[in-house]
This record gives sequence, C-alpha cells and structure tokens, in this order.
Amino acid sequence: MTTPPTTGAAPQHHPGVLRLPGRGALLTTAAAALATAASTALAWTWSSEFPGDLTYYGSPTGLQLVTLAGGILTLLFTLSGLGLRGLGWLTPAGRTAPVLLTAIATFAATWFTLGAIAVQLGGLVNLEPGGFVAGAAALAALLGALGLPADRTVPADRAAGPAPGAWQRFTGALAPVPLRKPVRALPSWGELLVIAAAIAAGLYVFTYGIDADDGPPFVGYLIFVALAAPALQRAGLTGRLSEITARHRGFALTAAFVAAACFPLTQETDQYTIIGANILVFATVALGLNVVVGLAGLLDLGYVAFLGVGAYAAALVSGSPESALGLHFPFWAALLTGAAASLVFGVLIGAPTLRLRGDYLAIVTLGFGEIFRIAMLNLNGTTGPDVTNGAMGIPNIPNLEIFGFNFGEPHDILGFTIATYGNYYLLMILVTAFVVLVFRRAAASRIGRAWIAIREDETAAVAMGINSFRLRLLAFALGAALAGLAGTVHVHIVTTATPEQFQFAGPTPPNSAFLLAAVILGGMGTLSGPLVGAALLFLIPAKLDFLQDYQLLLFGLALVLLMRFRPEGLIPDRRKQLEFHETGQLDIPPDTGLPERDQAIGGTQAKA
Repeated sequence: MTTPPTTGAAPQHHPGVLRLPGRGALLTTAAAALATAASTALAWTWSSEFPGDLTYYGSPTGLQLVTLAGGILTLLFTLSGLGLRGLGWLTPAGRTAPVLLTAIATFAATWFTLGAIAVQLGGLVNLEPGGFVAGAAALAALLGALGLPADRTVPADRAAGPAPGAWQRFTGALAPVPLRKPVRALPSWGELLVIAAAIAAGLYVFTYGIDADDGPPFVGYLIFVALAAPALQRAGLTGRLSEITARHRGFALTAAFVAAACFPLTQETDQYTIIGANILVFATVALGLNVVVGLAGLLDLGYVAFLGVGAYAAALVSGSPESALGLHFPFWAALLTGAAASLVFGVLIGAPTLRLRGDYLAIVTLGFGEIFRIAMLNLNGTTGPDVTNGAMGIPNIPNLEIFGFNFGEPHDILGFTIATYGNYYLLMILVTAFVVLVFRRAAASRIGRAWIAIREDETAAVAMGINSFRLRLLAFALGAALAGLAGTVHVHIVTTATPEQFQFAGPTPPNSAFLLAAVILGGMGTLSGPLVGAALLFLIPAKLDFLQDYQLLLFGLALVLLMRFRPEGLIPDRRKQLEFHETGQLDIPPDTGLPERDQAIGGTQAKA
C-alpha cells in the first residue's frame, strides 16, 4: 500500500476582511473598545429632549448604557484573544467571531443613537463632542475586528486556491468552529453561582428592555441584543451555560422563577407590569400549544379558541353583572371550570378530526377557531341565545379575592408596594410554574416519548404498537386544558371577554398565528423555547406600537430572516440542530470530550 506524497505545507488561517497584522488588529480593537466604553462618561447631546437625557458627564444613561455594555464586551473578548490570563474561559469556542459580532452590535447601536439624535433634534449640530468620540471609537473597533483572522483553518491542499473575496472572508470569520478547546470543570457550587449570575443578568437585560421608552431607546436596545446574542453563542458561552443548567435543571428552573417573581419589585407603577403579566399568559398558552405541535407534531391553527373557551367559561361564572348565568364561583372553582370547558371542547373537536393529517388537520383546526369566534358574536340574544352579549362581550369581571387577598388593591410585600397588575403577575408566575411542571413530566414520561415517536414517524410508531389516535387525542386534550387554565386568569387581568380577543391573526397577540410563531421560533419540543419566543413576540409589538401599520411588515421580515439563519429556533433541542445543520455548524454545548458530542457529530456524518 502506497501513500500519496505530501508537500509538508501547514494549514493556514482564513485571513481577515481587512489585511491587517493579527496582533495589531487585536490591539487596535482593544484600544478602540476601551475608548467606546469611556465615551459614555461624556455628554452626547446638549438637549434633554432626546429620550434618556444624554446630557450628563460621568453618569451614562439611556442608550449610553447599551454602548457601555457593548464596549466592555468587545474589550473582554479581545483581551481573551490576546491571551490575557484568567479570561480564556470567555471564548471556549473561538475568539474572532465573538469580537467581530460584539463590535458590529456596538457600532450599530451607537451610530443608530447618534442618527436618532440628529433626526429627532434637527441635525448633527445637536451632538456634543462625546457623541463624536463614541461614533469614531465604535467605527475604529469595528475596523480592527474586521482585520482579525478567522478561527478556523484552511487545509494545506486548498490554501493554494484562488484568494477568497471580501464576503467570503467575512462569512469565514463568523463561521462556527467544530473543534472546541477544553474548559476547566467547575465545582458544583461554582456552577450554581454561574447559573444564578446568568439568570440575574437576564432579569436585568429584560427589565432594561421593558422599561426603555418606546421609540429610539427600545429600537437601539433591540438592535444591540439581536446582534450581541450570536456573539455569546459563537464564543461558546451559551452552549457552556446550557451544559451547566442541564446538570442542575431543578435549581435553574427554581432560580428562573424566583428572578421572574422579583420583576414587580423593580417597577413603581403598573405601566410595564401589565406587559409582564400578559407575557406570562401568552407564554403559558404557547407552552400548552407546544404539547400539541412540539411533542405530538399536530399542526393546530385554531388553538387560541381554547384560550377563549376558558376565558368565556370563567367570565360566565366569576360574578360579572353582565353574565347571563348570574353565578359567582370562587377562583379555584372558576379555574377548574375554565380548564374543564376547554378540555371538553378539545375532546369534542379532536375526536372526529384527529384521524386527519398534515394540511387537512390544519384546515379543520383553523375552521374551528373561526367558528368559535363567530359563535361568540352570534350568541347575543338576536341571532342566537343571549349568552355572551355578542360583540359587547362580558365586561366588568370583578377582581379576584383569594383568602382575603384582593388582587385589585395594592399590597406591601417586603417593603415593596405591589400594584394591581403586579398581583396578577405573581399569580401568573404560579400558573406558569404549574404548566411548566406538567409539560416537563409529560415530555419525560412514556406518553411523551410516544408523542415524539409519532411526530418523527407515525407509521413506524404504529408498527411498534403505539395507539396513535388515542395519544394524539390525549395531547390535544391536554393542550386545550392548559390553554383554558391560562384563559381563566387572562380574563380576570383584562376584566372582559370579547370575540375580537381570539382571532387567527392580528397585529397584537395572543392569536393563533403569534402562538404558532412563538413555538416554532422559540424551539419546538423544548421547555424554554416557547417561553422565550412568546416573551419576544409579545414585548416587541407592545414596544413598537409607534410603528403602527409597519408592525406586521417588520414582523414578517424578522420571520424570514430567522427562518433563513436559525431555522431550528432560538433555543432548539439537539435533534433539530442535527436536522438543519451540517457537522461544522452544530451548536452542541462545549465540553471536554464528552461522548455526547462525539455521538452527535457521528450521527450527522452517518446521515450525510
């Protein structure tokens, strides 16, 4: 057996977009990132009319905090690339891509802020020297990052080919690295501290975003987060965090709910607490839909109708003076009534329709959603029995009172005043925790594994002895009951139930289109995916209300981009990653040679 001769040429790194010396590019980026962060201590404009009041010296506010965070992140990733002792853990999966992405995010947010100041106040003359320093420093950091060579290497037999163009060098710098360096394992207490710190940071980022003023402040925040999040992924930090939380899942869930419960304590009024309460309602319903779509693989386009069934059932028995029944159940009885009504409708609708598959099932469920809305309109005493008051709905639903605790009154908890919607927010935390517990137990059970088998290949599952129809009906009924449970609390938060709240599509959630998008974009079949997707899809339209008719256009554009670059969802499971990406593009959590990673890579190669 003979071996082909070798030339002895060593593999080469992909060059940077700009032809700069590697170490010189790192030093330039570090110095410019430091200057960018320092520029936030200067005034960016002389007028306090721009939201956030960027006129102070030595006290960053508003969008200056976004630029400050971007400058610090870029500096830390750059110092890690320089080999500074103690910072190697920041980039376990690569050094160039995190620096370049954070530099892009900082540049985009900074220049957007400066442009918004000029447009809103009437020209560049309204910028103070600090604004010019910030713009120049952010641009210098970006140019330095564009000169960094890519982390991956070119094989020796391909290095002699034609030189790649600028776009190929740019995409090469952002490409993920399939081989990741080992990271020193932390003790258990250290991993728990990492989880707590990450959740606290997430709470701060969410609170900053929800408290940001509508308009330029929120748009600048959104631009930075959308571009900086991939930097954390390319650095390997999100994968590392996922690996740690997988080992301490119980602690991570508990800490997440404790952090979420602390959100009302950061708010002085109900202005944004009501958004948080509605986000939890939307997220809970999305998690119920995830049972149907994510686990069982059933395409349901009328799921919001089950939310409406629970809401109307609770409204009829919760003591509203406009209720045709004239009943006033205690909350626990109204909660069970809403969930039971949705469960019954889920069985009644699912029993005759779940023998259909694919598009046919989607059409039937879409029809059920529209039939429910039209039926609620017609039960007005004129075109049908007087049950729901037609388009007027059932208003004036009284506030909840549980064990003497009136949810419509402010209360002092640990020295903090919790307003009305803060009370309902805390109640929704408990409801969401219950739904999360049900979803986890169901997904990990034999029934959950059977649902996944049906989703992947129903014919093979039936051949193995799984009763496909019965299990699909069970998933449909469970998802409907969870939606009805959330609908009971939702109707008490908004104090009315009207047919317009439960449409297939509309500019604001909850509706069936947004619910399905939350599940798919967040990550089908996962626990945290629909929660994150629902939070984003509710928060962004609520904060971009000033765009009015352009909301749905931007929403559609965002869907197209996300499906192009992240088809598996924001927080996918490993199965979806293996389906949508090649071996070199896997987002497997970094580890120290665990067989789980080798199995994932081997599975993809076998599939190819």
